[in-house]
Amino acid sequence: MEDVLEVYKRPYNPAYPVICLDETNRQLIEETKVPIPAEPGKPQKMDYEYRRKGVVNIFMTFEPLQAKRQVTINRNRTRIDFAHCIKKIVDIDYPEAEKIVLVMDNLNTHKLGSLYEAFPPEEARRIAEKLEIHYTPKHGSWLNMAEIEIGVMAKQCLSRYIPSMEQMEKEATTWASNRNLAGGTVNWHFATADARIKLKRLYPQID
Repeated sequence: MEDVLEVYKRPYNPAYPVICLDETNRQLIEETKVPIPAEPGKPQKMDYEYRRKGVVNIFMTFEPLQAKRQVTINRNRTRIDFAHCIKKIVDIDYPEAEKIVLVMDNLNTHKLGSLYEAFPPEEARRIAEKLEIHYTPKHGSWLNMAEIEIGVMAKQCLSRYIPSMEQMEKEATTWASNRNLAGGTVNWHFATADARIKLKRLYPQID
């Protein structure tokens, strides 16, 4: 925990950008009946029945010091999808960075080994050498600011029925673009000193 908190204290350095990465999934849901539009004094009415159209996986990358986030939609949640997400961060999103400081949780796909499943060894090694990884502790995914951004996106953008992957991608990327333009970010205050007081019970006791 303290490792992640110390990372968040680092000053902005474009050569070593701090990036938070998290992912979630969402059902694709199609209406079975046309909703009744809202009227003055009356909310929109939607039938409780729906048609399930599958599930998509959503990767969220968030650079808090630049108030910048990007969303990538995939059909599946596999090691290969994770590896391609990492390659995109390294080669497209931050190609000029000397080292990308990556904060993420310990999901079973979030391993450097995933790169070797997706790419030839020399390519996997090249990508891995661009990363400085800091994992959130077990049951400590709340330390990942990308998880906070996913919560904001879910509330502001994904709280209604979305029937297709294409529409999900359009809605999510438009939300991310608008939030980037607005400079929305996470105002993080929790520091190591706070953890040692408020979460004292989690530290080992030394007699």
